[in-house]
Amino acid sequence: MISIDNIAVEFSGQTLFKDISFVINPEDKIALMGKNGAGKSTMMKIIADKQKPTKGHVRAPKDAVIAYLPQHLLTEDNSTVFEEASKAFGKIFEMRDEMTRLNKELETRTDYESDDYMGIINKVTELGEVYYAMEEVNYDAEVEKALLGLGFKREDLTRQTSEFSGGWRMRIELAKILLQKPDLILLDEPTNHIDIESVIWLEDFLLNKAKAVVVISHDKAFIDNITNRTVEVTMGRIYDYKANYSHYLELRKDRRESQIKAYKEQQKLIAETQKFIERFRGTYSKANQVNSKERMLEKLEIIEIDEVDNSSLRLKFPPCNRSGDYPVIAKDLSKSYGDHQVFHNANLTIKRGEKVSFVGRNGEGKSTMIKAIMGEIDFQGECTQGHKVEIGYFAQNQASLLDPDLTVFETVDEVAKGEIRTQIKNLLGSFMFSGDDIDKKVSVLSGGERTRLAMVKLLLEPVNLLILDEPTNHLDIRSKDVLKDALLAFDGTLILVSHDRDFLQGLSEKVFEFKDKRVIENFETIDDFLARNKVENLAKVNL
Repeated sequence: MISIDNIAVEFSGQTLFKDISFVINPEDKIALMGKNGAGKSTMMKIIADKQKPTKGHVRAPKDAVIAYLPQHLLTEDNSTVFEEASKAFGKIFEMRDEMTRLNKELETRTDYESDDYMGIINKVTELGEVYYAMEEVNYDAEVEKALLGLGFKREDLTRQTSEFSGGWRMRIELAKILLQKPDLILLDEPTNHIDIESVIWLEDFLLNKAKAVVVISHDKAFIDNITNRTVEVTMGRIYDYKANYSHYLELRKDRRESQIKAYKEQQKLIAETQKFIERFRGTYSKANQVNSKERMLEKLEIIEIDEVDNSSLRLKFPPCNRSGDYPVIAKDLSKSYGDHQVFHNANLTIKRGEKVSFVGRNGEGKSTMIKAIMGEIDFQGECTQGHKVEIGYFAQNQASLLDPDLTVFETVDEVAKGEIRTQIKNLLGSFMFSGDDIDKKVSVLSGGERTRLAMVKLLLEPVNLLILDEPTNHLDIRSKDVLKDALLAFDGTLILVSHDRDFLQGLSEKVFEFKDKRVIENFETIDDFLARNKVENLAKVNL
């Protein structure tokens, strides 16, 4: 059991939270929720002992292992993927190597009666008691299973970590954490850079193999599936619910309604009391009652109503011009990079107005297919755009492509044309950029703010084919819901790449699965597709 006791954090005289206490039990799966800036990541860092609170303590058993995965990290560049992941067992290997070294030293020494010799024997005995008491494990096999489960291919295991993107490096670090089998796993946005199959594998691991887990995530399906408890950080305090996220939302709504009712009753009592005091102040016969009511008001603790994030993304795609009947047709499409074949003889036909999903593990060719459709790469076969197709493209790294030296206003102003230039401030306001926000440099924006700004640019011209490659990374749950509603109302054709199952639900009428160098057309929703594939996929990589 890990105990958070009376934690308080202050920054520059501002109180982030105060006197927060709760307990993490051995099998708890906790979603740490709250609006941006409420202190979720700070709380997680304190539990991980990466940051010290202004007041209070985190208490844990002496031998407890707490593993922490932050949002942003970099693994070292001087080892292979397999070697880096194997560092999860570093302490065990060090123990084994130390025992080997000491035993070799004993073989060469002859001072059998000396204190030094007896000290070495005692050290070997102590190490041996710990080492041989541990469960016998094939460490290489465990490392391989974890890495394959998180989306790596066997040939990747011998590649240098320096060859991989930040998202893949995060998977290596996640594999190291999972292999340690810690008493508590702390995960800050773990699903941002992993595909659907890897998310499903991670869910299965956390539910069936992990002990206690605390997770911050904007992936509603993920937290609903793995958590049995929700701790909300709000207005400097916490609320603890024995419920998953969806149930917590219902309970929080009930709580706030109760607060509003209690607040109104209290305000009515205060008004009536003040009226009594004013009416009878100076009346001798009522003096004791007046004094009593004044003391009561002084001691009264005013009921606070929990804050609600009323900032709202208002997103509506403009009406689109009519395209031809088939905006995208690909026949016998193949693409290779050197000796590496991405896909072979792929065929797909997308009708006007269809909303389709591209799914599959990272590296199977989803983004490559998009580049082929866009005409950005060479390929073998045919890939044609239909009559009067106007493409709007949101790349997976779209937010990072923004010029960091421009302000929010300048970023939009440089691409805006015609009358829309007079409406830039209104447009930015609908995307939650208001007041001084429009003068901020892109370099200081959060990931979510950059994603919203990139979406503004996408809306500046009408399009009839939207291609979105992981558009929800860094968006919170409310913003994702708004984007989803806008896409449902979009009257053009949609190609969507996303690992967020809740976001995909109801959006996708057809699924193109990228797997084993093939593109397989599935006439089913994403939920039906995942339900059909889940057991098979987990069986392949189950740890």
